[in-house]
Amino acid sequence: MSNEAIDLGGNTAGEAARGGERRRGIDRVIMLLEALLKHRAPVRVGDLAKMINAPRSTTYEIVNSLLEAEMLENVGGEGHVYFGRAMHLFGWAYSHHNVHYRRIIETMDRLAAETGETVQLCGMRGNKYVVLDCRDSPGPFRISSDVGVEVPTPWTASGRLLLGHMSDEEIRAFVPAEDYRLPDGRVIREDDFLAEVAAARAQGFSETSALADRFTWCMAAPIRDGYGAIARTLCFVLPIDTPEPRRAELLSLLRDRAKGLSLSNG
Repeated sequence: MSNEAIDLGGNTAGEAARGGERRRGIDRVIMLLEALLKHRAPVRVGDLAKMINAPRSTTYEIVNSLLEAEMLENVGGEGHVYFGRAMHLFGWAYSHHNVHYRRIIETMDRLAAETGETVQLCGMRGNKYVVLDCRDSPGPFRISSDVGVEVPTPWTASGRLLLGHMSDEEIRAFVPAEDYRLPDGRVIREDDFLAEVAAARAQGFSETSALADRFTWCMAAPIRDGYGAIARTLCFVLPIDTPEPRRAELLSLLRDRAKGLSLSNG
């Protein structure tokens, strides 16, 4: 009986070790895909290994598996890899299965066509703001942001809405101190940001000017989920010299369309 118990214990330990290895392997796959997403360009496998702090042999093994699955593909003749056709199919499946997302994209298309302005769908990724989708202005003065690039929340109108469910103490803990420094070196006072989050929460929209870019005026309206939480925002990104009557007209339109996309009234 004691030998049997020892054997069972040994098998359990072995299974746990193998399970841990599998988890580490999956973690490295996720880290590799995240590294490619942040780099936003093809990368050599050796450089990928450095990015995710993994052995080259392990990274090559992961990359080869992802190449076989067409989740990655070879780019050029110098050993670079990037996202493959299967990733497009995964994105296509998500957008076509998610009826609410399709409605949002259709609304963005109409807004951009009706107004001639840059329209964005924005959200959070970790403690950073991201543009989830964008329709660029067709005009000669084009303002756009790269989809998927992580940006400090204090730089954005959307960030003031997306953090509206948090208390001041939670926001202080959530936003890194360095995120209050703008690209040109100006620093947003933490207390000012907290006051602007409170104002956005109360009024149901947010506007900022000349923060991440001195030439832009941004406005955001909340898209609420079925529980009333703000998981996404609908935004206009305008030239900073847009006349006030035009801004007021666009803000009214933006709030109306975002409300129509919300699954609850909050």
